Amino acid sequence: MSLLPHRPLGRSGLHVSAIGLGCMSMTSGYGPAGDHAAMIALLRHAVDAGVTFFDTAQVYGPFANESLVGEALAPVRGEVVIASKFGFDVDPDTGENRGGLNSRPEHIRASVHGMLRRLRTDYIDLLYQHRVDPAVPIEEVAGTVQALIAEGTVRHFGLSEAGVRTIRRAHAVQPVTALQSEYSLWWREPEQEILPVLEELGIGFVPFSPLGRGFLTGTMDANTTFDANDFRHNIPRLTPENRRANQAVVDLVRHLAATRQATPAQVALAWLLAQRPWIVPIPGTTKAYRLDENLGAAALTLSPDDLADIERAASAITIHGARYVDRLQQQVDR
Repeated sequence: MSLLPHRPLGRSGLHVSAIGLGCMSMTSGYGPAGDHAAMIALLRHAVDAGVTFFDTAQVYGPFANESLVGEALAPVRGEVVIASKFGFDVDPDTGENRGGLNSRPEHIRASVHGMLRRLRTDYIDLLYQHRVDPAVPIEEVAGTVQALIAEGTVRHFGLSEAGVRTIRRAHAVQPVTALQSEYSLWWREPEQEILPVLEELGIGFVPFSPLGRGFLTGTMDANTTFDANDFRHNIPRLTPENRRANQAVVDLVRHLAATRQATPAQVALAWLLAQRPWIVPIPGTTKAYRLDENLGAAALTLSPDDLADIERAASAITIHGARYVDRLQQQVDR
């Protein structure tokens, strides 16, 4: 196993590889599911490359992603940190996605029971609420996870896309280890209120879509087409017109990459790593060479001058298009 640096997720005591692996795209979201054997090999390659932090969720599939991750990581279970998520109204027995949210205590418990079976484990390292459920007080959610932690089936509690008030209320009941939300060079809203609160409370930050759903890799332009099953069809920011308008942010990372013998993806990830020592991005991929490229960002140190140059250039760029359609945006707690 190579030496990939490790980072703390806040002050929780949980340490993970500086770059994790988002596993969703292996089974859903970005087109057809990957070949099963190839995805098992990719997950095990990630372990060999030093990745210790793997992100999945009940709703990915549903169920298929957790089953894949569980099968791949079973031989090295004690060496890795597995994060999964509850919170969507998925039937815990059949996997039917009934739409909407469900964080009722009995649903959390049933969800976790299924997760343990699919992940082939007797504990979940980090259990996130996938989206804040306005119908269930966050104190009830935190209390339920607290009980699961006391029982030993969960080790750490996390939130996803939660706002500062929810974070504070949850943390007062059960300390929150990590917040997972979108953050990248083209979605910087967490800098306004979220990052200061996380620093204050000692909570780690796990950015999803750290490469702008592939846009910041520099491999996508206005002419790129998406598979019929790729949900990026529904992302306003990724319409052909907005991809053309947003090319300036790709040009920014591409320019710096050329001066550092790096790739745009590596610059985008290194920029995130430079923001706080407790930030751990989880780029996803279905290709081993992309995984290796992403992990190379951990060895790329951007100088203060580099970061200042990025800041000056980025502040002059207007990003076009919303990051979600309205239906999904409404699931984000503010």
